[in-house]
Amino acid sequence: MDTLGKHRSRIRILAKILSVVNENNGAKKTHIMYNAYLSYELLTRYLTDLINANLIIYGDDNNYMLTTIGEKFLTKFEEYSKLDQDINEKVNHIKKQRLILEKLCPTSNL
Repeated sequence: MDTLGKHRSRIRILAKILSVVNENNGAKKTHIMYNAYLSYELLTRYLTDLINANLIIYGDDNNYMLTTIGEKFLTKFEEYSKLDQDINEKVNHIKKQRLILEKLCPTSNL
């Protein structure tokens, strides 16, 4: 999971914006900005990209709404995110096992 202070990928930022919109059945720019942890300038750029990709629309009530394509993106992102987490956990486990092996077989002073 993303934590503050770490760099997030563009895909993760887009997914976070879409999640905020989805969880609230539509959201205003300020709400998205605070919940996605973005500056106004960055959010504006990402919203433009999302609108151009038909992942969200800007409604008459000044809310951003998820499109069907946006819903599909979120579903695929959730699948990706789970796989990514599983792989990272396995890689970390392998690294720990390697450290254990290296400690069991110290190098000589050659």
